[in-house]
Amino acid sequence: MGKMNVTSDHMLSLFAEMVLDEALRKYKEQFLYREIDVALAKGDETTFLALTTELNSLRSLGK
Repeated sequence: MGKMNVTSDHMLSLFAEMVLDEALRKYKEQFLYREIDVALAKGDETTFLALTTELNSLRSLGK
């Protein structure tokens, strides 16, 4: 029975880590979208390109 609890605890821990990672990725993605909008509104091409590169990188990690 003890081994079963350890396995279950480990699985729950992994699941919690996956949920947290996904929440952080979504938060970062939303933040980047907002900052991209600001850069577009300001006409700041350099910042826009840097942020879109970061967003694309983040998206490729999520797949």
